[in-house]
Amino acid sequence: MNYIVITYLLYLVISVGLTVWVARTLHKNGRVFLVDAFHGNEPLADSINHLLLVGFYLMNIGYVSLALKYGDKATNLEGLLEALSTKVGAVLLILGGMHFFNLYVFSKMRKRALLHGAPPPVPPQAYTPVVE
Repeated sequence: MNYIVITYLLYLVISVGLTVWVARTLHKNGRVFLVDAFHGNEPLADSINHLLLVGFYLMNIGYVSLALKYGDKATNLEGLLEALSTKVGAVLLILGGMHFFNLYVFSKMRKRALLHGAPPPVPPQAYTPVVE
């Protein structure tokens, strides 16, 4: 086997492994957040959590597959390590970016849900006179 094939195989194993690990971690630990965001509606939170997991896998494994052919081609061990680190680094950046985007969206949803359930503002009991 030449260095290019070895780079491809290592890239696929590392990238898919990282994608599965991150997806499982987010799925397991994100459930509590989603249940809270959906006011304790566990079936809805579990459904959304599963849909997010499927979308996460599709997006990331799709990117990993497309990015396989891009970048430098390794001709020696040094090139193999450089190409592998570049490819895996890009996957990690995308995984992190997707994670923070999801957190941003769900924090906005949670904030909106908390405001919706908040009691109405209380009218003032007294006024401070304006002195000129």
